[in-house]
Amino acid sequence: MSHGFLDSLGLVGDQDGAWAGNGPIPTTGEVVDVHTPIDGSRIGGVRLASLADYETVMGAAQEAFVSWRTVPAPQRGEIIRQLGNELRKHKRELGALISLEMGKIRSEGEGEVQEAIDICDFAVGLSRQLYGLTMHSERASHRMYEQWHPMGVIGIITAFNFPMAVWAWNAALAAVCGDTMIWKPSLKTPLCAIALQKIVDRVLGEHGHAGVMNTIIGGDADVGNAMIHDKRLPLISATGSCRMGRIVGQAVAARLGRSLLELGGNNAIIVDETADLDLVLRGVAFGAVGTAGQRCTTTRRLLVQRPIARDVAEKLARAYETVTIGDPLEDGVLMGPLIDEGSVQMFEAAIAAAVEQGGEVLTGGTAIRDRAGHYVKPAIVWSEKRLPISHEETFAPILYITPWDTIGDAINDQNNADQGLSSSIFTNNLMRAERFLSAAGSDCGIANVNIGTSGAEIGGAFGGEKDTGGGRESGSDAWKAYMRRQTCTINYGGELPLAQGVEFL
Repeated sequence: MSHGFLDSLGLVGDQDGAWAGNGPIPTTGEVVDVHTPIDGSRIGGVRLASLADYETVMGAAQEAFVSWRTVPAPQRGEIIRQLGNELRKHKRELGALISLEMGKIRSEGEGEVQEAIDICDFAVGLSRQLYGLTMHSERASHRMYEQWHPMGVIGIITAFNFPMAVWAWNAALAAVCGDTMIWKPSLKTPLCAIALQKIVDRVLGEHGHAGVMNTIIGGDADVGNAMIHDKRLPLISATGSCRMGRIVGQAVAARLGRSLLELGGNNAIIVDETADLDLVLRGVAFGAVGTAGQRCTTTRRLLVQRPIARDVAEKLARAYETVTIGDPLEDGVLMGPLIDEGSVQMFEAAIAAAVEQGGEVLTGGTAIRDRAGHYVKPAIVWSEKRLPISHEETFAPILYITPWDTIGDAINDQNNADQGLSSSIFTNNLMRAERFLSAAGSDCGIANVNIGTSGAEIGGAFGGEKDTGGGRESGSDAWKAYMRRQTCTINYGGELPLAQGVEFL
């Protein structure tokens, strides 16, 4: 495979695995080969960083924080605006890199870069809106208010499935809040991280703020472990599996640090007989098949009112048969490969378990072995009752369909998952929609009506409950996670009254 955009992004040849202070740090660790899931060919290599390299990166981030925190927030926002503009210039090449290294189709790859651009735009406005509150004091001639300050050096750990957008959610907000950061990307998509870091170095370097955004590419056992136990990182923002989140959360909590966890999802869509089935078919197809089922918001369960359940299942199965599977860089392809062979084997094992438990595979469910790469046929599994395997989050395109009789049953089934990320109902019944959105309805961080579970906008806070981790990234007031709150009281009188009427001396 020949890909000119690798050259334009400066990714020809093996890359160093540590970047700080406006450039790479020569690393001497083992070279990890980077293979594209499209056909398994080698597209690059990264020399892993060591613990000594980590200390160098940490030093650069700490040094940069001393000056960056004093830059007025709107000026920090202006630099992030310029970063967003630079991402715009390279949107097509960066999107193609995501397709090549991770396997998303081209439109999804470019859409992910657009997310990074959008959050930069959001952060620019946010840089003038880091609001505190003013409270009335109970003491005469006193003023009380709260303000927000930068926390320090932030640790960012990201997964392979969104190798650019999730970093941007964290980095853009943390930067305008006055923090510096160290990013540990997935070893499955390191080239995406390096490409972004090179763009960051150009933009921040021009303003004399090298070291604000830094990258370290190393193993979980050494570099990852060092990060989560490092008291110099007051916040660890980690995106990945629930298993990983438990390790991170416990380690950070043990040192009384903060965690921002965005973990897995086992997301369901409820459909009733009043729903617009055209919307249902389109929403479910993208939610279940998009990114080859490798989104944390992927639709994994479809709960359909019994009178229309089988009809919806059969229509979806016919729609699945039209999905073009192949090279995600080619026009017309709707589903690319899974990230690696391990994911293909996990997909096959889940299908086998579903059949053993009584599920009926309506379409797909097999690996595509007559070509290089890691391709599968997206599966629809029908069962009258919930299958045990559907309680597990298999990071692959498997959709389990079951019927329901009452809306209460449907909501209870939807909530019967360890995770609580995204949820949806398709209905034209106002009472059902409102019940779904009520406190007695969906227990997820995201609840949609007549929209699928996947494809969130950056303006809203993103995240979920239960095993999803409770963290919130991106929009709304998610910025508060990256700052420390300070309550201030000013006495402008000549007396020194104590609160609660206490008298002393």
